[in-house]
Amino acid sequence: MRQSHAGGDKLFVDYAGDTEPMVIDRLTGEIRDAWIFVAVLGASNFIYAEATWTQGLADWIGAHTRALAAIGGVPRLIVPDNTKTAVIKACLYELTVNRTYAEMAAHYDTAILPARPRKPRDKAKVEAAVLVMERWILGRLRNQRFDSLAALNQAIGALLVRLNDQRPIRRLGVTRRQLLEELDRPGLKPLPVEAYVFAERRIRRVGIDYHLDIDRHYYSVPYRFARQAVEVRVTGRTIEVFAKGSGSPPICAPPAMASTPPCMSRCPPAIAVTPTGRSTASGVMLPRSAQPAPLCAS
Repeated sequence: MRQSHAGGDKLFVDYAGDTEPMVIDRLTGEIRDAWIFVAVLGASNFIYAEATWTQGLADWIGAHTRALAAIGGVPRLIVPDNTKTAVIKACLYELTVNRTYAEMAAHYDTAILPARPRKPRDKAKVEAAVLVMERWILGRLRNQRFDSLAALNQAIGALLVRLNDQRPIRRLGVTRRQLLEELDRPGLKPLPVEAYVFAERRIRRVGIDYHLDIDRHYYSVPYRFARQAVEVRVTGRTIEVFAKGSGSPPICAPPAMASTPPCMSRCPPAIAVTPTGRSTASGVMLPRSAQPAPLCAS
């Protein structure tokens, strides 16, 4: 059944079925497999592709942000497969989308509409794009070896320019880039000022000294949260701590910093900071390795 797509309406995303053994580890000489992420716009058939090491959540989210940047806009809907990375619980009436994936969609002011289970025609566009990718791009690279993932993606990007900008679509006589500007561009939403930053969520329990241990660095929180379980959102630049029912904004701190004396506004009245930079509580001296990093708003 022929499907019609409105301009700027849907972006179909998926991974190619097989990995490509193209990347050689420069240290060991081992040939590593790379997964090929493919995204295609419904109206213009504009294709974006890149290689990633895994199909994990970090690579999945990063590929989406780079695909939207390459397109230069945001569609109304993103249509993925029912992969576990995108959909936690597949259901015809009430499915559960991965929380980080939903956050990314909210950041770009779009929505996630997964294809129905065992209904490949719901994402026929990306299935055809995967076929084009395998024949037109990976076929040209099949006898080459690259010493890094960046080198492989650079070669894929050069061929994508030829595919989208220079090679006319048969029967239409225009390129995918021309169709993108004519059909999809008017319907695409603008990109946000800042790209979405992938965040990892963890559950941690605050110690009796009101510090959190995150990757062997200690961060202080208000002392009233001591011994409570909190949710931690970790990005490359910030650490946000969320306490259930606190009714206050998240506590933010730059990660991976050297330990320093605690912020006095977070200390209980009985705690003081000595001239040596160590805090004491009821006569107990904390080791220097347990000193928290300074907290600041990001």
